[in-house]
Amino acid sequence: MKSSDIRSRYIEFFRKRGHAVIPSASLIPENDPSSLFTTAGMQPLVPYLLGAKHPAGTRLVDVQKCVRTGDIDEVGDNRHLTFFEMMGNWSLGDYFKKEAIEWSLEFLTSKEEGLGLLSNRLYVTVFKGEDGIPRDNESIEIWKENFKKHDIDAEVAGEDEIIKDNVRIIPLGKEDNFWIAGQVGPCGGDTEMFYDTRPEEGSVSGKFSDLVKSGRIIEIWNNVFMEFNKTSEGKYEKLLKPNVDTGMGLERTTVVMQGKSTVFDTDIFEKILGEIKSKAQKKDERAERIVADHIRSAVMIISDGVVPSNTEAGYVLRRILRRAIRFIDQLGINKEEILSLAKVVINELSYAYPILNEKGNEILEVIQTEDDKFRKTLNHGLKEFDRYTQSIITDKNIPEKDKMEKLYSSPKELSSNAVFNLITTFGYPFELVVEEAKERGMKVNLDLVNMLLKKHQEVSKAGSEQKFKGGLAGTGEMETKYHTATHLLLASLRKVLGGEIVQKGSNITAERMRFDFNWAEKLTADQLKDVENLVNEKIQEKLPVEMLELPKEEAKKIVTTLSFDLSKYGDIVKVYKIGDFSTEFCGGPHVSNTSELGYFKISKEEASSAGVRRIKAILE
Repeated sequence: MKSSDIRSRYIEFFRKRGHAVIPSASLIPENDPSSLFTTAGMQPLVPYLLGAKHPAGTRLVDVQKCVRTGDIDEVGDNRHLTFFEMMGNWSLGDYFKKEAIEWSLEFLTSKEEGLGLLSNRLYVTVFKGEDGIPRDNESIEIWKENFKKHDIDAEVAGEDEIIKDNVRIIPLGKEDNFWIAGQVGPCGGDTEMFYDTRPEEGSVSGKFSDLVKSGRIIEIWNNVFMEFNKTSEGKYEKLLKPNVDTGMGLERTTVVMQGKSTVFDTDIFEKILGEIKSKAQKKDERAERIVADHIRSAVMIISDGVVPSNTEAGYVLRRILRRAIRFIDQLGINKEEILSLAKVVINELSYAYPILNEKGNEILEVIQTEDDKFRKTLNHGLKEFDRYTQSIITDKNIPEKDKMEKLYSSPKELSSNAVFNLITTFGYPFELVVEEAKERGMKVNLDLVNMLLKKHQEVSKAGSEQKFKGGLAGTGEMETKYHTATHLLLASLRKVLGGEIVQKGSNITAERMRFDFNWAEKLTADQLKDVENLVNEKIQEKLPVEMLELPKEEAKKIVTTLSFDLSKYGDIVKVYKIGDFSTEFCGGPHVSNTSELGYFKISKEEASSAGVRRIKAILE
């Protein structure tokens, strides 16, 4: 079964069971500063899982594109990817455990509508109960009933988590089988489905965690049952309307369906890897996989409007592209071929994401520009490398004619701070630094450099986690005020600078707001003052903030700007109207009247990236 068939079967299975098919949200979280990228299928739906009404109804199904780069250095092994897709079906206060489990097993095993997997190779985990929350006996009984339909007597593992004989159901603790969005709020246990990948080895037996670690059984689906609300006092209270949040990785499912050992052996990577191998002068499986994964990620990220830069999502894109370029060179692929590789990805994924065809030329142009910039960076890095090298070999006690001979015969250690600067300041790839040092007869203290880089990454990660902390779960009073203020700011910018201004990104915390927009030059003091005054004028006018739910085509006629790709929206959309001043597509949250905002003050205006300016502001 091809990956495209798995995708279409999944969508159709749940569409027939009353689920509205919704398009994938952007890889860049919209009106949500929680993280740089959409990292999970549930992320765009969190407001609805937390209680907001979804315009498409209470049963949803989608395939969500995702990017995760926390393990980017691990890409190239058998399992790590940066870009991947999650299939999900969702119940927003509609059906619950019985239907979710029943449909899961049906889709996995049905030959007519589903994947046709063998039920006797399936194993499941459930929440075993912790912190005053009881064991999920309801899910256990539902699984037993459903296994019975397949003539399987499913027994439950004990505390030792050992699978043997008829054991099919393994209760696990909070670390494995419990989900919550933040520190407080809706949460619940989950049930996860695993499949035996090597039945030829005989019956499955042993400790569950060991079987997973060895790859004998792999997870293919996860159903989260959000039935509790965790209070600020740490209590878990039953929700009146529980939700179901599921996730099934397309890549992992394809591995199972095609009987492969890695995703790189499936049809998902067949054409891009084939193209890479045909153009490579050298054989290096890890490098081939890195190039394939990174080109796919770069194409998808660029299609959602990101361009390489030195900050945030643009920085991640730049790192992904530059790693791809580095390994393209390592494989001996002609530098011009990077565009042909990108074209393969565009052609392969355009059936699911038509925007790739629409933006094809733009995607290729961004990649070409970054390739040119990076090659200049490499040249600049070589000059810096030479400078560091010269500082090492300058020794008054060594005759000029013997200096290089001395260097090569007794390798000197390149300063770890120099290596760190080459990597972080000049964008010189770590692997290339080590190679250059070796060629010049120098050595690099890998442990010390890795320590410096790890510390650097921890600082970056801490900042990223702080963003997440203030994002998806950040729907407090100040975040709500700032969210509304961004609408007033956009409308004011359009009044002062012109109607072509659109939002290019935003970041909101409880302390301040940050707003990016298209403008080529620094704003004058008068322009900034005019914008600030106009926002405060609208706050003082005490304008009502109304939420309208309208058919998409009707909404398009009244919104002020079309900053986003409307294909991501359902047929019914939310529009927020602030008096007669601003009308925008948005998912909220917002205040009910502008008078609640206080005094708006611009604290800084600066460049964000080429053609994009950034305003930072506070509410007093």
